[in-house]
Amino acid sequence: MTIYLDYQASKPVDGEVFEAMKPYFQEKFANSSSLHSDGDIATKALADSRKKIAKFINAEKDNEIIFTSGATESNNLAIIGYVMRNKKKGKHIIISEIEHISIHNIAKYLERNGFEVSKVPVDFYGIVRLDKLKEKIRDDTILISIQYANNEIGTIQPIAEIAKIAKEHNITFHTDAVAAEGQISIDVVKDGIDLMSLSSNDIYGPRGLGVLYMRKGIYVNPIVIGGGQERGLRSGTEDIPSIVGMAKAAEIAQKNMESESKRLIELRDILIKGILERIPKSHLNGHPKKRLPNNAHFRFDYVEGESLLLSLKDEGISIASGSACTSKTLEPSHTLIATGLTHEEAHGSLEVTMGKWTKREDIDKLIEVLPNIVERLRKLSPLAEKEKEVD
Repeated sequence: MTIYLDYQASKPVDGEVFEAMKPYFQEKFANSSSLHSDGDIATKALADSRKKIAKFINAEKDNEIIFTSGATESNNLAIIGYVMRNKKKGKHIIISEIEHISIHNIAKYLERNGFEVSKVPVDFYGIVRLDKLKEKIRDDTILISIQYANNEIGTIQPIAEIAKIAKEHNITFHTDAVAAEGQISIDVVKDGIDLMSLSSNDIYGPRGLGVLYMRKGIYVNPIVIGGGQERGLRSGTEDIPSIVGMAKAAEIAQKNMESESKRLIELRDILIKGILERIPKSHLNGHPKKRLPNNAHFRFDYVEGESLLLSLKDEGISIASGSACTSKTLEPSHTLIATGLTHEEAHGSLEVTMGKWTKREDIDKLIEVLPNIVERLRKLSPLAEKEKEVD
C-alpha cells in the first residue's frame, strides 16, 4: 500500500465533507438564482456556507466572502481586479520573490500591460525582509501581495507586521493563504488583511472551488463577466455542492485545528530529527520553528531530487521535490534559489507534506528507507566523486 506524503499538492475529500455535498447533486439540485421554493433551498445553502467560511477566518461580514473556481482565480481577481480598478492611484505593486507561481505569472501579465512590479527578497529561511519591503514602497504603490506561508518550504511570514507596513502607507494588502489555511489560525481582522485567497481542496474539500476574502471598503473589477453572481464580481452559476463541501471542510478544520496541528508538529519534528541525524550532509530548508505543522523540506548534497522521487516511488512512497504547480519544468525551485541556494543544492531537495491520515509508521518507514537511497545515489553521483577528489 502506498504511503502518501504529498498533501501540499492535493488532499483527499474528507468523508464528512463528501456526505454533506451528496444531497446537492440530486435531491437539492436547484439553481440558487431561481425564485421558486427549490431555488430557496440552494440560496439558503449558499448563505449558510458563506457564513461558515466567514467565521473560519473571522471576517466581519458574510458578503466579504466571494466564491471562485479556485485559489488561482482568487489571486487573479484580487490582484488584477484591484489594480485595474485603482490604476489611477498608481501602477506599482510589490510581491515577494517566493510567491506561488500563479502570483509570479500574474505579475508578468501586469508588466506587459503597463504596470511595474517590485520583488522583495527573503532571508536564508524564506522570511520576507521587512527592511527591503519598506525600501520598495513608492508614492505610486497601490498593492502589496505576500503569501501567508510558503507552499514549498513551509516558512510562515510575519503577516500582521507586513499588513501594518502597508496600512501605514495607505496601501492595500493581499495574501495568498492557501498553504496556511486549516493548519494555523487565520484572523483577517487581527492580521489586518484586505484581500485573501483560499482553496477548498487545501482543507480537504472538493477541488475546483476557492474563495476571495474582500474586506468591506475594498473594490475590484470583475475578471469573469456574465450574469452578475457573487456581487457581480464572479459571474457564473454557483457550484452549490462544492460550496457546501468547502464550508463543511472549514467547519471541521476550525474544530480540529489545535489538536491536529499539535499531532502533525510531533510527526514533523520526529521526521526532521531522524533524517538530519541519519543522513550525513542533509539540510532542512525553511525556518526551523516558524514553519507549517505538516511541512518538512530537505536537501541532500550530491543527490538529484528526481532520482530521490523515483527511488521512493519504488518503495511505495509518494512524495515531492517541489511545488506540483512547477514540477513540469526542470528548472530549480525559484523559492530555494531566492533563499540563496545554488542550482545544484536546490535540485537535491525533497518536500514532505503530511496530512490527517499520516501515521507514525509512515514517518518511520521514510526514515528507514531514505538513508540507504541517498547513500546509493551518492555512489552514482559524479558530484560526490568530484568532492572526494577535492578532499
